[in-house]
Amino acid sequence: MKLSDKKRVALVLSGGGVKAAAFHIGVCLALREKGFSFGGGTDPKERAQFHERPLTFNIYVGSSAGSVVAAFLAAGHPLDAIIDAFTRGTGLASLTRSRTENSYLKPLSYRDIFALNYSAANPSRLLPRFFRKRLNVTGSFESLIKEAFKVNGVFTTKNLEKYVRQNVFPENDFKKLAAELYIVATQLNHSRKVVFGPYEETVKGKEVTRANYAKVSDAVAASAALPPFFAPYGINNEAGKEIHHFDGEIRDTLSTHVAAERGADLVIASYSIQPYHYTPEMGSLHEYGMPLIFNQALYQVVQKKIETHIKHQQDVRSMIAAAQGYMREQGIAEEHITKLVEILVNRTNFNPDVDYVYIHPRPQDYEFFFYDHFSLNPKVLSGIVRTGFKSTMNTLRAYNI
Repeated sequence: MKLSDKKRVALVLSGGGVKAAAFHIGVCLALREKGFSFGGGTDPKERAQFHERPLTFNIYVGSSAGSVVAAFLAAGHPLDAIIDAFTRGTGLASLTRSRTENSYLKPLSYRDIFALNYSAANPSRLLPRFFRKRLNVTGSFESLIKEAFKVNGVFTTKNLEKYVRQNVFPENDFKKLAAELYIVATQLNHSRKVVFGPYEETVKGKEVTRANYAKVSDAVAASAALPPFFAPYGINNEAGKEIHHFDGEIRDTLSTHVAAERGADLVIASYSIQPYHYTPEMGSLHEYGMPLIFNQALYQVVQKKIETHIKHQQDVRSMIAAAQGYMREQGIAEEHITKLVEILVNRTNFNPDVDYVYIHPRPQDYEFFFYDHFSLNPKVLSGIVRTGFKSTMNTLRAYNI
């Protein structure tokens, strides 16, 4: 497979807090180093040109923290400007090349990421029945916890929504972007995920709703509302009813199917979730306490979902190739082979003409595993960015660009 022969190139970015965002930035720096470019901005004339340029991303799909980076790129902000916004958000001077007026982005600070949810900060909401009347719980310890802590999140993503609306993309309309942007969230009071994007109309499905009623900033805020730390984010639908959403990774960790169904023939997916594998330098995680053990458990669950997703793609591709080969050996007419492949593609929701590249950290990279998920410390961020860069360069060695 020669990557430069592809016409519709998509970038899919998963979640995982600031840690994931920094990893994605490192991935993007390596992709730029290898000749990729990032289509974006608001000039409609650019849309047709994106398809004519090799190795140019013209579709972005983001979930959770990945939605923030995807919005930056789709809005046309250069990588240096994005890095500049993160580094200056820590209170440091710019670490990038001299910036121009067009590349300037307001620093992204802790205040933009962690806005206190004031309803949660109210003690009468935090422990309502402990303080207002005697607690009467007849169930288990779990019932006690549920009754005592009736809050929907310590923080809110409202400041993040404001930051995106005012600084990243003031027009705030999916349809006014030159590249295609899709933001994935999860509907709180249902078992379906929601993909926000430049759709002509909202189409509700059993498992996926493709929605056109959100502004870009609202979609990002909804996708980034990671439970239980961030409160679910409400968005009014076409009928004016408020629908609450939260983290886009709940249902699917990698929504590569969104890019494929929008016509991408090359999908590059970046994800930072990678469980720790034992190393003599660090030893066993049981020595490091509950938070890291919890992270490991969560990472293992997420990685299993990703591996199952990738294996399904590989199995379906092999099945289609085997069916084609057998029928050709039997001398079956090409028109019948084409028809059968079409049926298999429709039944499996997998297009064999789409190629996928997956980028992630190595399991032996214990430094990356131990990095905090929400740190804006410059040393931490630079280490994470380096990991994203190295992971991408190592992955792309297997491909002909």
